[in-house]
Amino acid sequence: MSTNGNPIVVGIDGTPASERALRWALDEAVTRNCPLHVVNAWAHEPLTEWSEMDEQEARRKSEALMEEALRAAAVGRLEFPEIVRRSIRGPAAEVLEKVSQDAAMLVVASHTGHRLRKIVLGSTSTHCVRHASAPVVVIPVNDRAHAEAAR
Repeated sequence: MSTNGNPIVVGIDGTPASERALRWALDEAVTRNCPLHVVNAWAHEPLTEWSEMDEQEARRKSEALMEEALRAAAVGRLEFPEIVRRSIRGPAAEVLEKVSQDAAMLVVASHTGHRLRKIVLGSTSTHCVRHASAPVVVIPVNDRAHAEAAR
């Protein structure tokens, strides 16, 4: 199955849930014979950040996060799609919505979390399901990850 070159976009954030989403997206991109765009959205607000990390350092950390996730996901794989790394400044939900406009699909992970956190901060996966123009695949949290998050 081919998607005429339209990529699969996967959002990653360094969590085990996003690593599962990356592995799933890699498999799907190989199956569909299409490129995979690995996206990490990052924020840097110099007036509100408690650390003295500058914008270049924030970008370097984002790029390192992507490389580490791809290295871990590559273990045991024999086939790989074309992979494009995209480190983009901005709120994750908005970045993923925008970069997936012409995508074959957008893959995101569901995260566990306290209900209050989700109400106050919102949910990236919920935003993407509601606003993305591409089909959205939400990789659910597995039982083990859910149990660890509840501790």
